[in-house]
Amino acid sequence: MLSQAKRAAAVVIALLALMTVGCTRNDTPQGAAAASSAAPKTIVTKTNAEMVLIPAGEFLMGDDRGEDDEKPAHRVHLGDFYMDICEVTQQSYQGLMGKNPAKFQAPDRPVERVSWLSAIQYCNMCSMREGLKPCYNTETFQCDFDADGYRLPTEAEWEYACRAGTATRWSFGDDPAQLGKHAWLKDNAQKTTHPVKQKSPNPWGLYDMHGNVAEWCNDFSSDTYLGDAPSKDPRGPQQGEERVLRGGSWSSTDDACRSAARAAQPPGFADVCFGYEAYGFRCVRRVNRDESEK
Repeated sequence: MLSQAKRAAAVVIALLALMTVGCTRNDTPQGAAAASSAAPKTIVTKTNAEMVLIPAGEFLMGDDRGEDDEKPAHRVHLGDFYMDICEVTQQSYQGLMGKNPAKFQAPDRPVERVSWLSAIQYCNMCSMREGLKPCYNTETFQCDFDADGYRLPTEAEWEYACRAGTATRWSFGDDPAQLGKHAWLKDNAQKTTHPVKQKSPNPWGLYDMHGNVAEWCNDFSSDTYLGDAPSKDPRGPQQGEERVLRGGSWSSTDDACRSAARAAQPPGFADVCFGYEAYGFRCVRRVNRDESEK
């Protein structure tokens, strides 16, 4: 009887072990699949730029704990769009525009000393090179958001992409001591830009959203931080004297690199010799439905 009891116990233990192993084997691929599905989709354009598909969604734009022009924090809804995985490089800019205005010259560094006007000219040139409809009217500089070509991101799109689903001061958290892992800024940049994609990306795979060069947005600047704008796909004021810059730069403090931090300059500012070696940009474009289904 004792021998039979031992054998029965051994069978039970063996069955329990098999069940445990089975659960472990089943859970692992499920976890891997979940992680894979959360990874951002990327495409490579005809002009050899890598872009990330930013998913449609909503977020809380602004920071009631921040500067006056970051208030009020308000909920914004955005459709999906593609965004450059990194800032436009000098190699890309020179390849399309035939010149390189950068002070800190190297093919893999972001282009800088670029005005807002020069940035939208690049967007139009890129659109035409790929056979897409340019977004910008070359006389009025107004943006056609229905065109399928390239443009600068709206301020809301930029912050949404930068936050990448987070609500912290920076996309990686609230501790400024960690910023050096994610950004080139005043504390570590040694008064110059650096090659793109050297720091850790944000959760959606975008590089240099904090620091390196400040990035032009499409919007005119508003002191009310779009607080009176529509909650769906806001596009900023209809007119103004300055255009928005986001993300901080190699010359910025950690506070100026926050996800909600704002700056602005006249759109032709890079035509004068003061500080504009800190200004660059990245492009966005709309998602064609057949692309999003692939």
